[in-house]
Amino acid sequence: MSRLAVRIEKLLRAVAQQRSRRQRPGEVRRLLVAHNLLLGDTLLLAPLMKALALRYPDAQRFVLVRPSAAGLFEGRPYGFSALPFERRDAASQRRVLHSGPYDLAIVPDDNRYAWLARAAGASWIVAFAGDRPAWKNWMVDQGIEYASTPSAWADMTLALSSSSAGDAPDVAPYARGEWPAPLAAPFERPPSPYVVLHVGASTPLKWWPAARWRALADEMAARGLHVVWSAGRGEERILNDIGVQSGETDLAGRLDLAQLWHLLSQARLVVLPDTGVAHLARLIGVPTLALFGPGSAIVHGAGRFFAQLPYRALTVKDFACRDQHVLYRRELAWVKRCGRSYGTAPGQCPHGRCMDALLLEPVRQAALELLEARS
Repeated sequence: MSRLAVRIEKLLRAVAQQRSRRQRPGEVRRLLVAHNLLLGDTLLLAPLMKALALRYPDAQRFVLVRPSAAGLFEGRPYGFSALPFERRDAASQRRVLHSGPYDLAIVPDDNRYAWLARAAGASWIVAFAGDRPAWKNWMVDQGIEYASTPSAWADMTLALSSSSAGDAPDVAPYARGEWPAPLAAPFERPPSPYVVLHVGASTPLKWWPAARWRALADEMAARGLHVVWSAGRGEERILNDIGVQSGETDLAGRLDLAQLWHLLSQARLVVLPDTGVAHLARLIGVPTLALFGPGSAIVHGAGRFFAQLPYRALTVKDFACRDQHVLYRRELAWVKRCGRSYGTAPGQCPHGRCMDALLLEPVRQAALELLEARS
C-alpha cells in the first residue's frame, strides 16, 4: 500500500472515530504514547512512562519508537512495549493504525500524531496545547499548557499523565538501573579504565573544535585513562581533524545503540555534545559531561527527574544568538535556544560560535570533577 493510500486511510479512520462522543474513560486497559521523536527526546519520555505505569499499573502500555532505537526497549522499561514506527514508511504507519483500539493516548510532541492515535482507535487523547498549525490540535481532547517558568522538558511531560482532576502522580527521581540494559552483539572492548569521547552530533553547529578534543584526550591519557573515540555512522570524518593517536580506540560508526549502551556503561566518564547519545549516557547512569551550544541546558538538562545522576551540562549562559523562544513550535518566553540550521543562506548559521565559546579549561575542569566524584 502506498504512503498516499495510508494517509487517506488514516484521515478517514480518524474522522470516523471523531464523530463518536468523546469522554475520558473510567478504566484504562490499553494506552499508547504516540510520537516520532529522535533518540534523545524519546529517552526523555522516561518520567512520563514511569508516571503512566504508576497511574495505570494494570493497563497494557505501548510507545511508538523509531526502528533504530527499538532495541533499547526490549527490556520493556516501565512495562512499555515498543511499536517500531517510521512516519515515512507506509507499512509502519499501517501497523500502528491497526494496533488499537486504545482507551488513552498521550502525544508528547507534534500533535499531528493525535490524528494517528485517533485513527488507531484512541478514545481519549492528551497532548500539549498550542501546536501549529491549528489543525494538528483538532483531535486533542485534553490540552496541557507548557510550564510558564524554566523547566526541563522531561519534567514537563509528567503533566501529560495527570487525571481529569489535573493531578500528576508523585514520581521518584530516576535511579541507575531502572531502564533495563539491552542485549548486544559482541564488539571490540577497550581496556579499562577508559573514557569515551563522543564527538558526533546531528549538525556541525554542535561540533566542538578538534584541537580541544585532542587536548582533552591527551589530558585523559596522561591520567592513565584509555581514550575511546565514538561517533555515529557518517560522522567518522570528524576524527580526521582531531587525529586519533596510536594506542587509542576508534569505534566511530561501528556500534549500534545496544552496543553503544554497553560501551558507555563501563566508562569512567563520557564527554560529548548535546545530542541523543548524551541522554543515553545519562539514562545509563555513567558520569556524563554534555557540551551545550545551540540548545538549552535548561530544557534538555537533568531537571528534577534525572537530578541524582552524575551529569553536568556545560554552556555559556546567555549567549547572544541563542535568542529563539520556541519549544516544539510553541512560544515560551523563558526558553532561550537556537534552532537555526547549518548553512550560509538567510536564517541559517555558518559556524557554531556558541561551541567555540566553550573553552578547553572549563571543560577540562568539569571532566576532572566528574572523575573525582566517580572515584
